[in-house]
Amino acid sequence: MDELRANRPIGVSAVFSLGIVVAGLLLAGCTKTADKVNTFADDEPAGTLYNEGLNSLGKGKLTDAVKNFHEVDRQHPYSEEARKAILMSAFASYRRGRYDDSVSAANRYLTLYPGSPDAPYAQYLIGSSYFHQIPDVTRDQDATRKAMASLQEIVDRYPDSEYATDAKNKIIVARDQLAGKEMQIGRYYLERREYLAAVNRFKTVVSEFQDTRHVEEALERLTEANLALGLTSEAQTAAAVLGHNFPDSKWYQDAYQLLQSGGLSPQENKGSWISRAFGAKA
Repeated sequence: MDELRANRPIGVSAVFSLGIVVAGLLLAGCTKTADKVNTFADDEPAGTLYNEGLNSLGKGKLTDAVKNFHEVDRQHPYSEEARKAILMSAFASYRRGRYDDSVSAANRYLTLYPGSPDAPYAQYLIGSSYFHQIPDVTRDQDATRKAMASLQEIVDRYPDSEYATDAKNKIIVARDQLAGKEMQIGRYYLERREYLAAVNRFKTVVSEFQDTRHVEEALERLTEANLALGLTSEAQTAAAVLGHNFPDSKWYQDAYQLLQSGGLSPQENKGSWISRAFGAKA
């Protein structure tokens, strides 16, 4: 009997009721879709949308501001308001901490308006977005390298802009971070007694980042690693260059004592890559 009830055809009234329910669901879905589509009317003036974005930005409603600025660009592409909206969208995304979105918007701005007076600021937003993503020194430093490259663009292309000084300061921090990464890897190899690999890392610091705070330690570590490899002349040169340029450094004291324990003393070999790279004079 139950099986028969289960297989019994649905009555007309039941079908009618079901149709009403389905229609209601479809109507509700359409209403929600319409609400989304009609969030911004396509006939809103560019100035109105742009000012709404500024108003949201002023109230700290950054998500709403980004939506408004995007809508300006969608409805009124290539207008003056759209030009400003793209840049303000990049700024609002930056304030939100959505750095990838900020980079994307700022890059679009530079593609469309490379000669704009606001181009330096767009470039600055790109560099600063990468700068704020610089990770711990133990992690991959791709963001650091991108920050350096983007910030250097400001210094090279817009040296007289109001952002050049801050860009230079951020570059110093980024360079120090990259040098720190090389040191971290070099120390790892040194602890594992992989001296040649360690030397290569410390060499990078001395050759490319000698204006960072890590160069003193790098020269001492070169003294240590080269002694372990039996390259006494290189070890003596590293210590001599360290002592000449940083005579009061604790790292020089360590390098000096290390050489002395082996009956050696700092002595510069002018033909060494260390001497040439650092430009030191004994």
